[in-house]
Amino acid sequence: MADRLTQLQDTINQQAEYFCNSIGILQQNSTPSKFAGFDRSGSQTPQQQDDYAQLFATLITRCAKDIDALIESLPSDESSNDLQLQCLRRLEQDNQEAAERLEEVVRKGEALLEQVQGSLADIAQSQLDMQHLSPKPIKPLNGS
Repeated sequence: MADRLTQLQDTINQQAEYFCNSIGILQQNSTPSKFAGFDRSGSQTPQQQDDYAQLFATLITRCAKDIDALIESLPSDESSNDLQLQCLRRLEQDNQEAAERLEEVVRKGEALLEQVQGSLADIAQSQLDMQHLSPKPIKPLNGS
């Protein structure tokens, strides 16, 4: 559940960022208002204000849908204790079965290890026996 809450928090932070950026774009591209008695020369033309409006409207809408989906995926309060208890029981049973399978694999591995060690000991003993049985080469006395 903590993962979903973290996702929800991140998505809400993203939504806040979209709102903040959209307001900044509105301020940046808004046309100045005329006040009586105050003349200001120079004119600014808005740059692609419609494109920014469409972009941020899409981003905000998509993020709101993501927030709704994350909220819907959170467990409800009424059934959370019963569901958690059932989940824990199922997990304990799965854990017990996995532990039994692991113990069986370890037993088989130990048996194979004993067989390999026994085979290696037999091989080593056979090599030692062969070395004792093989005749030693005789060296000539006079170098001829």
